[in-house]
Amino acid sequence: MRFILAVSAMLVALATGATPSHAEGNVKEGAKKFEIRCSACHTVEQGGIDKVGPNLFGVIGATAGKRAFSFELRHSKEMKESGIVWNDETLHGFLEDPGKYLPGTKMPFVGFRKKPDRDDVIAYLKSATK
Repeated sequence: MRFILAVSAMLVALATGATPSHAEGNVKEGAKKFEIRCSACHTVEQGGIDKVGPNLFGVIGATAGKRAFSFELRHSKEMKESGIVWNDETLHGFLEDPGKYLPGTKMPFVGFRKKPDRDDVIAYLKSATK
């Protein structure tokens, strides 16, 4: 019965043109939020440039501060030594309040306080950076 309900819900979503999502977030909404709040400092395209912050292509599953890109030398000592592996859980914590999650980070961002906003941005990152 649950399977039938799940398939029915999926068919309704497809028929109504619902936006694709990853995990709990909405990719389309995440793209908008990323553009507004993140793109001044980050790019997501494969081979994209590093800005004030690093290019985020391949960030999912990467270890914080260990990737070989030009921004690497500008990571804080705390970021380089954190051992954080970027996944849903670590991104949620960091994106909620970077300075609280990783004291000493150089990322001057107040965070996405609302979980649905973080869900959307993470869904977008998963979609755009693989």
